[in-house]
Amino acid sequence: MEEIPVYLFTGFMDSGKTSLIRQTLLEDNFGEGAKTLLIACEDGDEEYGEAEMKRANTRLLMVENEEDFTETLLNNINLQYLPDQVFIEYNGTWGLDTILETALPEGWVIVQSLATVDATTFDLYLNNMRAMIMEQLFKADVVIINRCTLNTPKGKFRRAIKAVNRPAQIVYEREDGMIDESEEELPFDINQDIIEITDADYAIWYMDAQENYKKYDGKKIEFTGLVYNPDKMKKGVMVPGRFAMTCCIEDVTFLGFKCKYPDSKSIPHRSWIHIIAEIRVEFAVEYKGKGPVLYAISIEPAEKPEDELVYFS
Repeated sequence: MEEIPVYLFTGFMDSGKTSLIRQTLLEDNFGEGAKTLLIACEDGDEEYGEAEMKRANTRLLMVENEEDFTETLLNNINLQYLPDQVFIEYNGTWGLDTILETALPEGWVIVQSLATVDATTFDLYLNNMRAMIMEQLFKADVVIINRCTLNTPKGKFRRAIKAVNRPAQIVYEREDGMIDESEEELPFDINQDIIEITDADYAIWYMDAQENYKKYDGKKIEFTGLVYNPDKMKKGVMVPGRFAMTCCIEDVTFLGFKCKYPDSKSIPHRSWIHIIAEIRVEFAVEYKGKGPVLYAISIEPAEKPEDELVYFS
């Protein structure tokens, strides 16, 4: 059976999902006239016009209640409309598991998931409804942060998203609809002789070093970390790092770097250290490819920080 591509659009209401779908179908002529089924699960401020839907060879179906979004409904509308492609504008207040756990009709395959974020309200949502909004983003292939201004904290938003969805491609869109490709500022100076990483900046540095490791090759780094070094660890290797809260207190993960140190067996497992190390980019099985490997220059015992967790914002 021929595959029917499904494009899933997630994000809170008024985050720009409808605008993105209209642009894709009408302005970009996506699918070049293919018969499209658009399943809209919420009514936003912007509506679809009957004439424009006809022009795009698109049939619109509204699903107003989460309990109505079922396998039976999808199978029925698949037989009724026989679409060549499907767009789903998902409701930002519905649990994402509703669609991810619902069996799709035969041939339907989610080929891309896109999430939209309104830069003007994202900070408010992160502070007050973090788990709820991040659920809309954690499976997205592409996250589009729109309505960006010069004051948009792009780095903070990127870190929050990457904390729960490392592979996501993040796109910043200005208020005029143009893509913003300006670089994000880091809260530490990578041109220092020894880059000092504070507790507040550890998660930020970890993310940047994992994604942009080439720029750290040969750099010296200094930070306080917790050591992962159980008895089964190979001699000469340990993993200093920090536990980070990615979304909520139930979602804590260890962020560490492979570190080579000849006397590693002298460093107790789960002890706190202050380390100065040189970063070398090299292949590591732990990274499944090239990445930043620390070569310890000096290690001293350290006091446990008042807050053992680090954060992405």
